[in-house]
Amino acid sequence: MSLRLSLVRAAAGIRLTAGLLGASYPRDDHTNITGAVLAKVGSDLHQQPNHPICIMATLMRDHFGPLYTYHDALSPVVSPAANFDSLGFEKDHPGRSLSDSYYINKDTMMRTHTSAHQVELLQKGHRNFLVVADVYRRDEIDSTHYPVFHQVEGVRVFDRGNVEAVDSSNLASGPPNASADNPRQACYTTVDSEAVEWHLKASLEGMVRSIFAAAQQAQGIATTQESELKMRWVDGYFPFTSPSYELEVWYEGKWMEVLGCGVIQQHILEQANLHNSVGWAFGIGLERLAMAFFRIPDIRLFWSQDPRFLGQFSAGKVTHFEPFSRYPSCTKDVSFWLPEAKDGEEGFHPNDLFELVRDVAGDLVEDVKLTDSFVHPKTKRESHCYRITYRSMDRNVTNEEINVLQDQVRQLAPERLDVQLR
Repeated sequence: MSLRLSLVRAAAGIRLTAGLLGASYPRDDHTNITGAVLAKVGSDLHQQPNHPICIMATLMRDHFGPLYTYHDALSPVVSPAANFDSLGFEKDHPGRSLSDSYYINKDTMMRTHTSAHQVELLQKGHRNFLVVADVYRRDEIDSTHYPVFHQVEGVRVFDRGNVEAVDSSNLASGPPNASADNPRQACYTTVDSEAVEWHLKASLEGMVRSIFAAAQQAQGIATTQESELKMRWVDGYFPFTSPSYELEVWYEGKWMEVLGCGVIQQHILEQANLHNSVGWAFGIGLERLAMAFFRIPDIRLFWSQDPRFLGQFSAGKVTHFEPFSRYPSCTKDVSFWLPEAKDGEEGFHPNDLFELVRDVAGDLVEDVKLTDSFVHPKTKRESHCYRITYRSMDRNVTNEEINVLQDQVRQLAPERLDVQLR
């Protein structure tokens, strides 16, 4: 799928248009999507067979097989109702805020998770499915965070009283053990709820074992009893499942969170007229796994067009990334007084600065960190100092180039963030 949005000046003002979708989106006070993010829409890394993101997604699809329908071309433009309301997010959930999500306008946004399509697909009659897609969130800037990343969503639905039985004797330790803090839903019998929890555990442990086995095989490592994967379940929380769990694996000397999952909230199934059903759902971040398995040190590399990166991977194989030349970095500081908080407004949020820097510098920005903050003893105004690290992944950049970018950041900060430079 290819989607391009552009700004068009019309008599009525500036409008956002999505030509391929045949729709125009008027700007309003929710519009916060940036050019740097728009430039990534339609890249579809999860559809490129030799890309690490697609390789990971394909391993999962192959594990689950034809019983699950596979959806990898759903539009990233959704409504807040689909992204939040249909899943039971509270009205004041922080994920809804302008500092966390990308809005085209108050009625249209970029999906923040693949769960945005869960009700839609259930309503279309799908009972077992996988969704693979790019998702969008405003976030900090460092080697593991990027405004666009990829998820796999999995759903399995059963008729009540007819949940497929599984052998639970060899499953990892931990939940399902429902508790007051992680309760089972009262609408389900204990038998149905326990059965779907065990099926969920068995399905996801099997998937993770198959991925790790593929990685070991690609590296020529024979699987032995000593090298068998250690996993554990811990309680989690998600608005759209209850009880909810996270699966962790022991990887390179520490526990690594792999996925979140749980029993689907009944109100979600009821939106698809599945009143006598029970099911499970999971979500998994592909970049997190790919960075670990392929040994990719910087999340920006997934977007590189450098053949020295792309040429290292091929479909169906999990291979370790061999780093090429690391170019020198250049750091610049920006300091400013924060605006005074106004009633009814969110005020300054660091994500707003991060978006400005990304919009100016794109993938040349490697890291942005708060290095100092203080409150003036007399005026009570708060000051922040941020250190911006610039570094290209595929070429050397000059100090003069970075100065131009830094000047743009300093020029735009007062205009967009209502801050006062120091």
